[in-house]
Amino acid sequence: MEIYLDNSATTRSYESVAEIVRKVMVEDYGNPSSMHMKGVEAERYVRYAKEVIARNLKVNEKEIFFTSGGTESDNLALIGTAMANRRAGRHIITTCIEHPAVLQTMHYLETQGAQVTYLPVDRTGVICLDDLRCAIRRDTILVSIMHTNNEIGSLQPIAEAGAMIKSINPCIAFHVDAVQGYGKWRIYPKKMNIDLLSVSGHKIHGPKGIGFLYINEKTRVNPIVFGGGQQKGIRSGTENVPGIAGLGKAVEEIYANLEEERSVMYALKERFIEGVRLIPDIRINGPAGEKGAPHVISVSFRGIRSEVLLHALEEKGISVSAGSACASNKAPKPSDTLRAIGLEKDLLDSTLRFSLSVFTTEEEIDDTLQTLYDIVPALRKYTRH
Repeated sequence: MEIYLDNSATTRSYESVAEIVRKVMVEDYGNPSSMHMKGVEAERYVRYAKEVIARNLKVNEKEIFFTSGGTESDNLALIGTAMANRRAGRHIITTCIEHPAVLQTMHYLETQGAQVTYLPVDRTGVICLDDLRCAIRRDTILVSIMHTNNEIGSLQPIAEAGAMIKSINPCIAFHVDAVQGYGKWRIYPKKMNIDLLSVSGHKIHGPKGIGFLYINEKTRVNPIVFGGGQQKGIRSGTENVPGIAGLGKAVEEIYANLEEERSVMYALKERFIEGVRLIPDIRINGPAGEKGAPHVISVSFRGIRSEVLLHALEEKGISVSAGSACASNKAPKPSDTLRAIGLEKDLLDSTLRFSLSVFTTEEEIDDTLQTLYDIVPALRKYTRH
C-alpha cells in the first residue's frame, strides 16, 4: 500500500505534463533565443504557456515572468521591488506566518536597511485588517501577504487587503505568495489589487524547478539575476522550456474542473477530520471547513513526537509531513506558524500535516484513519509523559 498525503510539499505530475516535458526534452529541444527552426519551435512553447497563464489570471502576457519556482519568485518580487523603490521608502509589511522564502528574504532585506513589520495572526492563522491599516506608514513601499498558509491552510483576506492598501496609498506594491492557493482558487490580480503574484509549478501537478511571477506592468522591479537579458532583462538565463511547457499544461489541467475538484477535496478533508476526531487528545489546527484551504489538514497528537508518528506512518506506506518541507530540512523544528497561532508548547512537536490532491481517494483517507487508530494508542503506551 502506498498513500501519498504530502501534496503541500509536492504533487505527482499529470500524465499530460510528463508527456509534453519529455517531448520538449527529446524532440523540440531548441534554445528559444536561437533564430533557427528549433529555436522557433521552443519559443512557441514559451509563448503558449504565457498565453495560458495570462488568460487564467486575466492579465497581459508581458506581465508573466518564468522563474525556477516559488522561492525565486518570492525573492525577485521582494528584493527587486525593495531595490527599485528605495528612494520612496524602506518600510515593508508582511505576516509572521509566511513561508521561509518570504521570511528569510525579509531578514536579508533588514540587513540592507529595510524596516519590516510582521503582522500577528489569530488562533486560526488569519490577520486582522485593522492591524494592516495601522501598520501602513508614509514610507511603506511594499506589503507581502500569503494567499494560503502551507502548514495550517488558513486563507488571508487578500482582496480586502489589496483594496485597503491601494485606498491608503496606490503606490504601495502588494505581493501575494500564492504557491499554495493557485490551482485551488481563481485568482485575478487586477481585480484584487495584486501587483506581484508568486506561483510554483510542482504544487499544481506540474514539474519541479519552474514557476512564474506576475508583475503588474506599472510596478517597478529591479532584476536580481543578470546575464543574457532574456525575459526583458527581469530574469536572465535560458528559459527552462520543458518546465515552462509542463507548467502551461498543468495550469490548463488543474483549472479545467477546478470547482468540482475543490468540492471533492473539501469532502475528503471533512471525512478525514470527522474520523481523526475519534482519537482522544488531538487538536485540529487552522480554520474549520471551507474557511480554510481544501487540501491542508494540521493535526496535533498529544504525547507523540511528530517525527515518531511520521515514521510510523511511513512504515505503513503513508507519506505525510511534520510541517513545511522547505523549513524542515529533514530535521523538523518548532513551527513559527504553530507558535504564532498560540498552540500549546507540548503540541508544537506533536503536529503532522496531511495534504490532499486531485488524486486522493476516499479509500486512502479511510486506510489512513484506520492506521492512525491502530498506531496512535500503541505509540502513546511507550511515550513518557
